Amino acid sequence: MPLRTVPFVNGEYYHIFNRGVAKMQIFNNLYDYKRFAKTMIYYSIEGPKPKFSIFSPTTTILDIKKKIVEIICYCLMPNHFHFLLRQIREGGITEFVSKLSNSYTKYLNIKNNRVGPLLQGDFKAVHVDNNEQLLHLSRYINLNPLVGYVTRDLDFYRWSSYPEYVGNVGNEICNKKIILDQFKSKEHYKQFVLDQEDYGKRLEMVKHQLLDFEE
Repeated sequence: MPLRTVPFVNGEYYHIFNRGVAKMQIFNNLYDYKRFAKTMIYYSIEGPKPKFSIFSPTTTILDIKKKIVEIICYCLMPNHFHFLLRQIREGGITEFVSKLSNSYTKYLNIKNNRVGPLLQGDFKAVHVDNNEQLLHLSRYINLNPLVGYVTRDLDFYRWSSYPEYVGNVGNEICNKKIILDQFKSKEHYKQFVLDQEDYGKRLEMVKHQLLDFEE
């Protein structure tokens, strides 16, 4: 396995993503999405923690300030996922993604009586160099279910951070302050995201064509 060329620095932001091996679907039903979301919360918090089997994000008392990463945005798609993360503790991103991926792979393998890797090699990482890129990336991740034709209405897509950002019902997973503080209101942020829907769909089409060509 090649060495990672992107160093992870505390306080910096990174786009993290991966997909199912051979483009296989990694989320098959409601329970898979719920399991992954719970695992995201569990491994973002520094230990000690109760066993995962008895951990509940809504009822377990934890010092949530003791995090190894902050989740700024996320999106779970049928065969891949995206995160916008800020590293808090040294080695936090690598630990978070590795434990999350290993735990979910074990869960799905046992559930489906399968063996072998679930995800396509090591996760991918891109450093966020400036604020403009940070805002664009939050928009790209939150827009992903719409441009990927997984939903027709982002407001009701439960498996991304978008409902959190615009004030609809959703999981309270993200630290949204760095993004929302740059907009007059949540409605202004919503418009910022949706203004790029058509462009995002065209970009997604080109991206998939290039990925298919490379493989």
